[in-house]
Amino acid sequence: MQAGNAHYRTARDLPDVVAMFPLTGALLLPGGQMPLNIFEPRYLALFDDALASNRLIGIVQPNFDRCKEQRDKDNPKVCEVGCLGRLTSFSETGDGRYIVSLTGVCRTRLLDETAQRHGYRSFRIAPFLSDLSPDETADQVDRKALLSSFKAYLDANQLEADWPSVERASNATLVNSMSMMSPYGPAEKQALLEAPDLKSRAETLIAITQIALARSTDDYDGTVLQ
Repeated sequence: MQAGNAHYRTARDLPDVVAMFPLTGALLLPGGQMPLNIFEPRYLALFDDALASNRLIGIVQPNFDRCKEQRDKDNPKVCEVGCLGRLTSFSETGDGRYIVSLTGVCRTRLLDETAQRHGYRSFRIAPFLSDLSPDETADQVDRKALLSSFKAYLDANQLEADWPSVERASNATLVNSMSMMSPYGPAEKQALLEAPDLKSRAETLIAITQIALARSTDDYDGTVLQ
């Protein structure tokens, strides 16, 4: 896996502990690009420290558990799986914000939390090393069904797409880009993140889109997968 000027091939290329940025509804996938607008002091410190070290940051969603006893506004429970991203673009604004871009490296399982530094949280991690190599299921993606469901969603919501660019994209780029840009909720985004491989992620995205279409229109007949 290449992210910016860095290559990640084995576990030795990845740290044991990574700072995590909890962000509801965020989905970063290997090879994907995530723009961020950073303004909270502790996360400005997180990005300062990342720039001064390995430039790796974890993106993870707060847990969906609605139990009030388990909520913590400042340090919420987080999902068990997130994604590492390398800081590949950085600019500073005149009002103290950072405009940055992360390139996804690999998914990772969060093990245990370490001591906080500058107010942000860090975790020991177990990376999904299979993400560092090309996904062997890419050729098994049902591209026709994926594009069909995508078009049905666009039509139902009166949206347009750059179809020449979509048709030129590889299966991996198509599936991961569509997953990251999808307008679905945190649970759906987490399901897409945790799909075991590209083929499964495509199938999950198609199924989620079918459900969204079925809920939004009485005209949808559910035939995308047929």
